[in-house]
Amino acid sequence: MALKIAFTASEAPLAQTARAALISRYGEATEAEADIIVALGGDGFMLQTLHRTQALPAPVYGMNRGTVGFLMNEYNEADLMARLEAAAETTINPLAMTATCTDGTVHEALAINEVSVLRMGPQAAKLKITVDGRLRMEELVCDGALVATPAGSTAYNYSAHGPILPIGSDVLALTAIAPFRPRRWRGALLPKSAMVEIEVSEPEKRPVMADADSNSFLNVATVQIRSEPNITHHILFDPEHGLEERLIREQFV
Repeated sequence: MALKIAFTASEAPLAQTARAALISRYGEATEAEADIIVALGGDGFMLQTLHRTQALPAPVYGMNRGTVGFLMNEYNEADLMARLEAAAETTINPLAMTATCTDGTVHEALAINEVSVLRMGPQAAKLKITVDGRLRMEELVCDGALVATPAGSTAYNYSAHGPILPIGSDVLALTAIAPFRPRRWRGALLPKSAMVEIEVSEPEKRPVMADADSNSFLNVATVQIRSEPNITHHILFDPEHGLEERLIREQFV
């Protein structure tokens, strides 16, 4: 029986043209009835698709019609059915963020890549970091800090000089962004089960925002971050080009 495929694409003309060509060639199913969802775009669109379809059973197979495409497979219209049948599946859990703002409002969001806490103004942020209820850093003066999953460790985390984590490893990366004091602190590796709390000191003088996969909240006072084991995202990659191989390869460029 032929696979039922749902095609979704970013608004970029290149992605929309690809979607039309693939539908003409392979037909189209709705996302609710599809065996596989094919996402056409870049990594940002792939993250949007994973968040939007997380309640559906179909895995997501991305094809790059964007820029970097770390989470995507190479675009090729030919032999798509064979590629999908041979694809290897990777499962990842997102991070759950709870951000409490200075006015007392509470916001929750999920992040597949990372949760970041960033200064909003010209002055450096002053952050207090607690892990599993134990104060680990009294004061971190910096542009910000982030917690990244293995899947997201090559994104903002890597640009901030954080470590690349093997996919499937039960660890999270806690990484400082442009730390001023302590100047040489670059972060920590934490067990996947850890609960990280970041408290903002002097939030009125040094305002801070929190961001979970581009879902942003301003003027936060505290941010709690943990892995969410009850939600699992299923991503498909071509054989020999899976996420684990990409994470390893990225460290040798």
